[in-house]
Amino acid sequence: MIVNLHPWDLWPEEAARIQADLRKRLILNWDKRSVSIIGGVDVSIQPESARAAIVVLRYPDLILFEAVIADASLVFPYIPGLLAFREGPAVLAVWEKLQNKPDMLMFDGQGIAHPRGIGIASQMGLWLERPTIGVAKSRLYGRHEEVGPKRGDRADLRDNSGNIIGTVLRTRENTNPLYISPGHLIDVQHATEFVLACCTGYRLPEPTRWAHKVAGGEKLPDESEQQPRLF
Repeated sequence: MIVNLHPWDLWPEEAARIQADLRKRLILNWDKRSVSIIGGVDVSIQPESARAAIVVLRYPDLILFEAVIADASLVFPYIPGLLAFREGPAVLAVWEKLQNKPDMLMFDGQGIAHPRGIGIASQMGLWLERPTIGVAKSRLYGRHEEVGPKRGDRADLRDNSGNIIGTVLRTRENTNPLYISPGHLIDVQHATEFVLACCTGYRLPEPTRWAHKVAGGEKLPDESEQQPRLF
């Protein structure tokens, strides 16, 4: 079930006000619910549309078994910090096509590690009423200490008041860390643990790694072709 929270074709100032109101609705606690399937979400921008991909994996063995794409017209301009209004309609379109609705979703983007505390993972978590995690390849907001070089090394990501809003996580040696933040219905600690558990030797966790591939046109491998986990 999708919760209709707002229209998408808004003026930027109005979109920012809606984000500030939605931020108050976020639940940043983990209720220990069962997770047996995890989804990964990525969006690629075409000339006139956004193409969203969701892949679905069993958890914890991370076997891929469903991938869906959907397009939606672009109704909002590119404005950093307001990407959910540009990409959200495509995410909702692809969600409707899924046969297997994941227990949890990882987004290629930010959760609460955002200037207004509500990136695309948080905003879409409210729409979809699912635990969501932001898995970003670069920092949008916050500060942190240096991260150690080994897989699993991490540092707290803090806002300007010193509150912990995420984790800077090294998922593979000799690669840049990822910026992990809770979206909705999960906390920093569990968001970080789930992401690390989904990393099998690549920098990106399997859900968002495969979502990116599928959004770019790649097909899922057959189950017989999928490699066993390295960690």
